[in-house]
Amino acid sequence: MWRALCRKIYFDWMGWKTEVTVQSHDKCILCVAPHTSNWDFIVAELYYTAIGRRAEFLMKREWFFWPLGLLWRRMGGIPVDRSRKTSLTDQLAERAKSATHFELAVTPEGTRSRNANWKQGFYFIALKAKLPILLYAIDYRRKCITCTREIVPSGDIDHDMALIKDYYKDFTGRHPERFALSE
Repeated sequence: MWRALCRKIYFDWMGWKTEVTVQSHDKCILCVAPHTSNWDFIVAELYYTAIGRRAEFLMKREWFFWPLGLLWRRMGGIPVDRSRKTSLTDQLAERAKSATHFELAVTPEGTRSRNANWKQGFYFIALKAKLPILLYAIDYRRKCITCTREIVPSGDIDHDMALIKDYYKDFTGRHPERFALSE
């Protein structure tokens, strides 16, 4: 029922479409960009629920207050305490290795504001846990979620991050002025 409602909203009411040629994996990182609006989360969540999949996501701990915290956790939210100096990437890589199913959606910009210095934690989680990184784009110009490329981390982060950023150059966020691939 919930899946059918999400399909109706995403495809029919909102008029979005998909272009996904990459195979789904039981364990993977979903790199999602551009991230320029809170609407990105809604569009992505509707799409992923509509296709019958569920991914966890990282969110500031401050958003996990009652009663919203219950909702975020039920949807797959993982609270991140930025004041703690523990290695979240190591924890998530270990969690991925031991799980039978692990899909983590990450917005590498780390913010909805313009930021060319993308976070790299998602890359290290994938590298340590030997996971593919599926490149998902939310393109508001075409009203299309696209995933036509996956990257298997080689360990050469500069090279791999350049490939990842290059993939997103043709996609338009809700607020294009907030999306940066380079300085």
